[in-house]
Amino acid sequence: MSASAIVMLCVAIVTVWGGLAAAIVNIVRHPEEPED
Repeated sequence: MSASAIVMLCVAIVTVWGGLAAAIVNIVRHPEEPED
C-alpha cells in the first residue's frame, strides 16, 4: 500500500470511530428521559 492510501485509511478510521465515540459520549452526558 502507498503512503497516501494508508493516510486515507487512518483518516476514515478516525472519522468513523471518532463519530461513534462522540455519539456515545453525547448519549451518556445527556440521556433521553422518557416523557410520560
